[in-house]
Amino acid sequence: MKNACKLFGISLLLIGIAACTPKAEPIEYGSDLCAFCQMTIVDPQHAAEAVTQKGRVYKFDAIECMIDYVLQHEQETPFAILLVADYTRPGKLMDAHAASFLISPNIPSPMGAFLSAFSDKEEAQKIKTQKGGELLNWEQVKQKRKR
Repeated sequence: MKNACKLFGISLLLIGIAACTPKAEPIEYGSDLCAFCQMTIVDPQHAAEAVTQKGRVYKFDAIECMIDYVLQHEQETPFAILLVADYTRPGKLMDAHAASFLISPNIPSPMGAFLSAFSDKEEAQKIKTQKGGELLNWEQVKQKRKR
């Protein structure tokens, strides 16, 4: 009986831990609303998602919306996951911290920041050569949005 109670207690603990583990959710293009600007998310090349440490998911129609949201809330809301769409692989989300960002006046984004993300830095450089612009990492793009 003691072992059964211990196993039950351990099972409950593991279920509780699993339930609180932050994880991303798929973006439902055409129906999900941006948590920042409330526009419908339709562009799979520029969408983004943030997940808090408590597991709350926020979806965005543009990377710039996510950055602005994070900058406004990061002091009181710790974010566990920050994802951005890979411009060259529409609909595929990647870790914002590992992405290369391109601000190019020749690649419009939904909210007008001309901001796109790339999983491959060489691809980003190639697009920059073709379209012009400035390559940045996550911290640099956040700093640029603060201004």
